[in-house]
Amino acid sequence: MSALWLHQLYYIMGFLLAVVAILGATCAQVSCVMCYLQLCVEDHRWWWKSFFNCASAGLYLFLYSIWFLASKLELVGILPVMVYLTYMSMISLAFSLFCGTVGYLSCFWFTRRIYGAVKVD
Repeated sequence: MSALWLHQLYYIMGFLLAVVAILGATCAQVSCVMCYLQLCVEDHRWWWKSFFNCASAGLYLFLYSIWFLASKLELVGILPVMVYLTYMSMISLAFSLFCGTVGYLSCFWFTRRIYGAVKVD
């Protein structure tokens, strides 16, 4: 957050790309495990749950941004606070959509693979 809001430059874009790749892999693994546990109890409605399992990280990001606003930033007035909260809500929404999409697509691939291996005679 400090690199974004406290004007600290971020020079290592390759490292940032590696972190995004690790985030995507983590979302995919969490989604597949949660989907497997859900399918083990014979709950076949995994579509939205696989999305929201990973998209809930955006809610955590928004709550963290509120804590960051209260503890680290020294904004004076209502307008800078509203601008900050607006930008962080858009960033949190984009983060939720990214994580949720990765979770849904990996769960979709996972269920296709495990049910494609079942032999029906």
